[in-house]
Amino acid sequence: MSRFRSDVAIAACLVLLTTAAFYQVAGHDFVRIDDNDYVTDNAMVRRGLSREGIVWAFTTGRSANWHPLTWLSHLADCTIYGLDARGHHLTNLALHVANTVLLFVVLRRMTAGEDSLWPSAVVAALFGVHPLHVESVAWVAERKDVLSTLFWMLTMWAYAWYAARPGVTRYVAVAVLLALGLMCKPMLVTLPFVLLLLDYWPLGRTMERGADTPSTYPIPLGERKGFAGRHRTVGLAVEKLPLFALSAASCVVTFLVQRQGGAVQALDVSPLWQRLANALISYGTYLRRTVWPSDLAFFYPVPREAIVAKGFLYPPVAFGFVLIVSVTVAVCWLARRHRYLPVGWFWYLGTLVPVIGLVQVGDQALADRYTYVPLVGIFIMVAWGAWELAGPRRVPRAVATAVAAAAILACTLLTWKQVGYWCDTGALAERALAVTVNNPLATYLDGVAHLARRDLDGAMQRFEQTLELKPGDLTARFDLATLLMEDGQLDRAARHYLACTKIKPESAVGYAGLGAVLARQGNLDAAAAQLGRAIELDGDRAEYRVNMAMILVRLQRWDEAAGHIRSAVMSEPERLGAERTLGDVLVHEGKLDEAFRAYSAALRIDPRDAGAHAGLGSLLLAQRRPLEAITHWRQAIELDPALMAVANNLAWVLATNRAADVRNGREAVELAKRVCEATRFQDPASLDTLAAAYAEVGQFDSAVKTAAQAADLSVAVGNPLLADQIRKRLELYQAGRTHRE
Repeated sequence: MSRFRSDVAIAACLVLLTTAAFYQVAGHDFVRIDDNDYVTDNAMVRRGLSREGIVWAFTTGRSANWHPLTWLSHLADCTIYGLDARGHHLTNLALHVANTVLLFVVLRRMTAGEDSLWPSAVVAALFGVHPLHVESVAWVAERKDVLSTLFWMLTMWAYAWYAARPGVTRYVAVAVLLALGLMCKPMLVTLPFVLLLLDYWPLGRTMERGADTPSTYPIPLGERKGFAGRHRTVGLAVEKLPLFALSAASCVVTFLVQRQGGAVQALDVSPLWQRLANALISYGTYLRRTVWPSDLAFFYPVPREAIVAKGFLYPPVAFGFVLIVSVTVAVCWLARRHRYLPVGWFWYLGTLVPVIGLVQVGDQALADRYTYVPLVGIFIMVAWGAWELAGPRRVPRAVATAVAAAAILACTLLTWKQVGYWCDTGALAERALAVTVNNPLATYLDGVAHLARRDLDGAMQRFEQTLELKPGDLTARFDLATLLMEDGQLDRAARHYLACTKIKPESAVGYAGLGAVLARQGNLDAAAAQLGRAIELDGDRAEYRVNMAMILVRLQRWDEAAGHIRSAVMSEPERLGAERTLGDVLVHEGKLDEAFRAYSAALRIDPRDAGAHAGLGSLLLAQRRPLEAITHWRQAIELDPALMAVANNLAWVLATNRAADVRNGREAVELAKRVCEATRFQDPASLDTLAAAYAEVGQFDSAVKTAAQAADLSVAVGNPLLADQIRKRLELYQAGRTHRE
């Protein structure tokens, strides 16, 4: 079989193998870890590709990262699939499959001879199906991982093309691909360093003429037909200065954005020596899990207490240190004859540096997704080492092939099992709780899963447990406060919201929550002040502006309400309550046609919006469409029985409308009685309605008595005009009574 045909056959097998290992992601949902921030709760992303969205992608620092191409990929997915999680997951899988095939192609391109087929295929297969890579593929929010790696592989391919015949055009291609990768995820900052390693092996560009040539393949690129000659190491480093400049710029931007987003921990929270100790643990743990990938979880807490208590004598720390030193010494000693060993090892050590925790971002000790690119170095060491060991005079290569096939099959089965844990938030949290201890994030997400099942007590218990493990957890405290508010425990909710403002004063969520509690307590001015503070801190959140507008409407500060609600509708038109509140404002402004469209839009967004049904019913009645008005009012009352004003309006129309097919006295009496009971028979308007309903069913004695009471109450509350109107109707009821007698 020709080299081309064999390469195509291997690539096809890699596609099938990787797809088989991960395909069940097509049936998975989004998870409540960053997927909400990147897709489901992100108004800009949900709208899909647009000019405004493209500008936003290049200017936002949301999620404490600057990765515009990642945002563009999510925008494109929402344009194609909407919020169907299947499409988003399949995009991740397609990118991972492409990365696997590209890795094989790049290794074949850089190495020479048929002997490179087997190790190149093994490296790519292990990359494609290793369980440590599940997190990068099965997590929609990790699109940045698989997308940036696509550009990583393309950059390496372009670099091999450049190394074969150096030139400005080819160098620019390398730089452009690197820049595009950095705009997906700053993990590529170490790629120029990796290119220097590739110069050493397999490209062979660092070997000076006359130096000993390794007896092991691949043949140094400098000795191959059509490839450029050898270079000094210093010259190769200088050659990459523009690439290192791109990486440095990305590092600066990333640090500034993450610090502004509050993701970078200060040294007083996590001292440098503790970070170094955790880094040593991580290097060793990643290697152990590469060989024995068990007890994997989406989040691993930092063992801070053990590190503080034992320092560098903590066994995992000591093991990591000894491992790094011993392997480094060994690969350097073997470097002359086995150049792939130092390349693979320093690939692993170097590419992990940005995520090893020396600059601590987040609370995790380590993460499986961080190994997505670094493990390629370990796979190179293993594959080329095994193939060299399985030479004619040693282990038969058929045995090596069988062992490799067994390892790949085992990884495939373990990956399939691990992918299953990513089906939803609940399963992911339960798995993490089963294999880790004192895991606040997993405990919190288990509470979220309970909440999704409407197990409010279970959710509240989990959130409280989260705060026991991590008192400064802002999200858990906010969600607990929200549950307490929904349960009517307003004072407790307020205390937790207030704690949120103290934990993170620059965060808007605590102020927004306090505003909601104060509004429920009827303290509208104070509620508006708290929401105003939330909007100052995060004016892009339509939710805050909608809530503010609702409060201002109740305060009859119509102009201010109009400004907030229009901003909310412009930024997030699908925000629940936004269009309905806009309709209320437009009614006040006398723009009834626009209000009609706003209420209709609100019901398209949420058919269960009782307020929108109520407002639309009033407009329909004004348009002399009573049957449609009644339909909407009935739905409003069914959805929210507390809408007494709507019930009163409905009862009045049923009792007094002249259309024969509208009037329904019995329903009017029942509704009016319920409203009067709610107001303790102290509201003249509802008593007036009840009187009309009594008259409609012929109970004129009750109508006269109720109308007289309504007239007296109207005078008592200082509304003589209403009293006069009720007295006129009272005369009609008395006349009806007389006529009946």
